[in-house]
Order: sequence, then structure tokens, then C-alpha cells
Amino acid sequence: MQWKEENRAQFAACLDGLADDPTVREMQTIPQHAKGISCYDHSLFVAYVAFIMCRACGLDYRAAARGGLLHDLYLQHWEETDVGRFRRLVLHPRLALQNARAFGLSPLEENIIVRHMWPLTITPPRYREAYLVSLADKICATVEMLHLYGPLGVRRNLSACSAELQRTAAL
Repeated sequence: MQWKEENRAQFAACLDGLADDPTVREMQTIPQHAKGISCYDHSLFVAYVAFIMCRACGLDYRAAARGGLLHDLYLQHWEETDVGRFRRLVLHPRLALQNARAFGLSPLEENIIVRHMWPLTITPPRYREAYLVSLADKICATVEMLHLYGPLGVRRNLSACSAELQRTAAL
């Protein structure tokens, strides 16, 4: 993983203050794949990994970063509903897309969000960036569920990314 300072600065520029939006920050209250990891933490991790992968492949890394950050903007505390685990897997991308449309998404960003659960959902992504965000989502979820978040330094590096995001937003 390329957790370099120049990557963090360019990543922050791609998000252009999006990570500090109150609606996006609401994801901090929603638990994700493992104890101590919020939906926001997971989404920031996915956004950064997708940004790095798309940049390395010469693809639209800005859309990947934005779509990655917003891919789980479903804002639902599932434990307060009777929606089963499998139904959540196919339902949450559409909820996230509905919420994320408030940020003026491009067609690429919309496709990234609504197709990030492929191949569990039937319709495949339309763009290469959407495939890579979907892959980043699976990689990050696996790291989280295997409790490798700490040993791999993800929390420390995401904290550095968050600091860069806050510094950029203050400018």
C-alpha cells in the first residue's frame, strides 16, 4: 500500500471537502464489519485503496475516491430493522446511491456506488473504475473481518489521511 504523504494530499484534493460533510460524517455512528470500525472508517479505507489502484492503472482516480467514500452512504442502523443480512447486501447500494445523489454525482460515480456489491448483485459494473472500487471494498472488508486493521497499520494511516482531509478543508 502506498501510504505516502503526496498520495494523501492528492487523495484529499479528490474528495474536495466531501469527507467533512455532516451527512458523510454520520457514517461514523454506524458500525461496519468489525468492532471499532465504523462505516466511515471502512468507506475512507475503500476510497483510498480504490484511489491508489485507479491511479496506478491510469483510470479516473477522483471518481474512484469519491465513489469509494460514498459507496456505503446508506445511513441505516441495520440492527434496528428486521432486514436480514442477505437482503442488506443487495439493498444498501441503492440506499447509498439515493443519499449520495445530493452531492451531484457523475454517471461513473453513480455506477461505482450502485454496483459495488457485484458479483453478489446480478448486474455488473459498467466502468473499470467501478470494478476496482468493488474489488477494493472486498479487500478492505476482508482486512477488517480478519482483524488485520491494526497489524497492517490501517488505522494509523487513515488517521493521517483524516488529518490531511481536515487540513485541506481548512484552506
